[in-house]
Amino acid sequence: MTRHLIAVVGNGPGVGKSTLCHSLAPWIASTGATVDHFREADILTRPAFRPVAEEFADGNHSVRPETLIESTRAYLAESRAAGIDILVTDALLPFIPSLVAWGHDEPAIAHVLRELTTAVEPTQVTVVYIHDDPSTALARAVVREGPAWESWYIAKLAASPGTRSVHDLPSAATHLRHEAALTRRLLAATPWNVITVDVADLDAPQTATHVRHQLTALIGSTPP
Repeated sequence: MTRHLIAVVGNGPGVGKSTLCHSLAPWIASTGATVDHFREADILTRPAFRPVAEEFADGNHSVRPETLIESTRAYLAESRAAGIDILVTDALLPFIPSLVAWGHDEPAIAHVLRELTTAVEPTQVTVVYIHDDPSTALARAVVREGPAWESWYIAKLAASPGTRSVHDLPSAATHLRHEAALTRRLLAATPWNVITVDVADLDAPQTATHVRHQLTALIGSTPP
């Protein structure tokens, strides 16, 4: 049975979610557990999430919450059938940034999280929430991805109903600060384990070490 889902999320681009996932997956595998590393781009190609990809591509560039919930349920069912012990997911559950961008308000998103809680049962969920100052993280993302990424990111947010106030990097940072506060409130109301890591003064190896320490008791064994 799939006993644990570790969802790595962050308060914006450039905070180190993917880097952390790439570190955690082999570390957990070294315990002898079978691990599935669900990368951020996998949502477009995984069979369980085909309805999500198809709905997003139909011209509206949004997905109904019910589709997200049922695809998550299907992913957990597939993982259990395949005998996967632990799932490490990059920017998957609980979909808060996407739901905000698509125009859903806080009560609606809270309802989605309650439905997701049921959809993943009886698998234990730990959300690793990576936080950095949005202005710093966005600047890091621009350096990493290049100037074209900045234009793409701002245009993507500006075109979505819930993020139309974004028109440049400062307004994007303001939005991300509000979204971070919302995320903390919503996660606090779930039964999931939440590990919050402020990476302002941590490099990637230090972040990974900190999270591994927090996860050791939760995953039930210590890697060599």
